Amino acid sequence: MAFGLVLAGALNTSAQAKTLTISWWGYNGDKLNANVIEPFKKICGCEIVFETGNNADRLNKLKLRDGKGVDVIYLTDSFSQLGIAQGLFQKVDASKLPNLAALYDIAKDPQGGYGPAYTIGRVGIVYDSAKVKPDITSWNDLWREDLKSAITLPGITTTAGPMVVMQAGKHAGADAFEDADKTFEAVEALKPNVAKNYNTGSEMVNLISTGEAKVAIAQDFTLASLKSAVPTMTWASLSDGDIATLNTVNIPKGSENVELAHQFINFVLSKDVQQIQAEQGVDAPVNSKVQLTPEQAKMWTYGADMIAKLNRLDYEKLNEAKTDWIDRWNEIFSQ
Repeated sequence: MAFGLVLAGALNTSAQAKTLTISWWGYNGDKLNANVIEPFKKICGCEIVFETGNNADRLNKLKLRDGKGVDVIYLTDSFSQLGIAQGLFQKVDASKLPNLAALYDIAKDPQGGYGPAYTIGRVGIVYDSAKVKPDITSWNDLWREDLKSAITLPGITTTAGPMVVMQAGKHAGADAFEDADKTFEAVEALKPNVAKNYNTGSEMVNLISTGEAKVAIAQDFTLASLKSAVPTMTWASLSDGDIATLNTVNIPKGSENVELAHQFINFVLSKDVQQIQAEQGVDAPVNSKVQLTPEQAKMWTYGADMIAKLNRLDYEKLNEAKTDWIDRWNEIFSQ
């Protein structure tokens, strides 16, 4: 791959011998090292060090340091919105990210001038098509009478948990942010159909594999594990659309290597990097120039048509409402 072409002419001597500090999850470490870190080090002549951990822990560390100590931070969009609200990030300079032009629109500027999304996923409904008839075709189907004690929902503190609340509001004909009472009446009406709530992907897969549940609200990356456990698990084609989940990459306000951080982000967004990451099962591409075979694409949220149908959440409003939602959710499901 022509990694060296990605940043041709964009690097300058000030990048030499510097150290770039990246905060990320640390998953797929070997592939990320081979596909991203080592090629970028050869281009920039810099050293790279890491801070790893989950979203909440890493964002909290950055907050305690007042946005210092890290040059680039990877977060899910709900947590990057928290970081923005807390004043921890600086806006990016789009002129230093020429690869933005090739991204799907949803990824270019998801949060008002801050970091772009480097990968995309979706939350939807999966169900055992051998046991659930008729097929599930809408979020409203979760309230069907034939699905009593059949559904596993994500816990309210998980990524997808608040999305259940949003859909409950829509089911009730209410704005979940404006009318929490009506929204949570719909959540309570859903309770008889819930076998158990889950807090991890492995817990959800186990509930499906044992037959305790036959319907789940899930993120797309869990589909392979679900189908391995129960081959008839099917991703529902929803008339009202799946929900987008974005992973973003931002530059903290205390970055000591802002130029180098921009160069790294631009590299991550390049067609070459996005292509190999998708091919090797690391991340779904947001660069529209990436071309995947049907076999490679089937595990991803991929392609203009699929991405255009996704719904986005207002994480600024969601984060403000979350504390109240957690309390109301727990009142219903702790009984």
